[in-house]
Amino acid sequence: DRLAELAHAQGHVGYREREPCSRAGELQVRDAQLSDAGHRLRVLGERIVMEESAAFGAVPVGDVLRAFAVARHIAIDGKPSEVIAHPSKQSVYALTSANGTIHEIDSANLKLSRKLNFGQPVDHIRLSKDGQTIWALARNPHRLMELPLADWKVKRKVALPAEALDFDIAMKLGQAVISFGAAAPPHVYHLETLKLTGRLEGSAKYSVARFQSNSEAVMAGDRDGKLLSIFAMPSCALVNHLTLAVRPDYWCFKSDGGQLFLAGEGSEEVAIVYPYRTEVAETILAGHAPRGMTTVTTPDMDYLFVASPKSGDVTILNVETHKVIAVVAVGKNPGFLMPTPDNEFVLVLNQDSGDMAVIRIKSIIKNRSKSAPLFTMIPVGSKPVAAAVQSV
Repeated sequence: DRLAELAHAQGHVGYREREPCSRAGELQVRDAQLSDAGHRLRVLGERIVMEESAAFGAVPVGDVLRAFAVARHIAIDGKPSEVIAHPSKQSVYALTSANGTIHEIDSANLKLSRKLNFGQPVDHIRLSKDGQTIWALARNPHRLMELPLADWKVKRKVALPAEALDFDIAMKLGQAVISFGAAAPPHVYHLETLKLTGRLEGSAKYSVARFQSNSEAVMAGDRDGKLLSIFAMPSCALVNHLTLAVRPDYWCFKSDGGQLFLAGEGSEEVAIVYPYRTEVAETILAGHAPRGMTTVTTPDMDYLFVASPKSGDVTILNVETHKVIAVVAVGKNPGFLMPTPDNEFVLVLNQDSGDMAVIRIKSIIKNRSKSAPLFTMIPVGSKPVAAAVQSV
């Protein structure tokens, strides 16, 4: 589950204004804010961690989703680029990519518990299925590194053939797939042995690759070629090439993995792919230059929310029919979307207006005007970019 900042008590949403960072590298800890202006991460509500990235290097950690009160300021080293909430422990991990440092935040006591410098830039981190290890994708030199959380020191490293662009970890099979764009085909490694087990061969330039939810296949995207290729695992045999009408820049899976939604730069459309059928179901108009997406499953309907940064709104579609239900004006340059854990709200981070729009699912009702109300708008600081949530 992912969440940003929402507090609702006795039928209303509340928030507190953000206090300015007092110094570089200060992590502002609040329960309802996220922003890019101060390079901050915020742990909010049911331990919601919000990622910012602009001038300082701070991580606001907030407490109690229903109260919106500043809990503490936590200092970190540099500008956070990624944040991961541990699924079973009261720990949150913030990466400052440029200096290759990972910070562990104790989300129960709202303090920085420990940090580790990898000694080189690290672009991405992923948590293993068992929650015991963080895998780090580093460059200069290019390698994949293993960080066991119990020891808190790098245990193993494997050299990579080129600078990696992205990677994903299978929920089963204990494998990782690493994409290199034009430099090399995606490589598949067995994480227990760190040995190369296969390559996704072909003439395409795959810059992103994702495992299917059952880990039985990998979907690799060639952005410039507008191509999605599906490879069987663990054989790495090609199953199918799917020609797309959009660049596969932005990916969003339905919660059960049965549908994949793709949007790309320079397009007004969203491509809908059925991964298990290995086919493109439909390409539909969805907003204006769509980017960030998220899905929400309710007893009544499954929804797809699509952010349109240029027009400042979110288009809401019925996942089953692929039809537009409503369009909601949310703010300037919306990009990152996330549902609350109870699937009652969708939170939209607006980078240019520095706020978070809240859409209440129950208020989305089909009507002639195809409009829906905005539940509330919460100021969060400049350029909010991402968030993670941890239940307590």
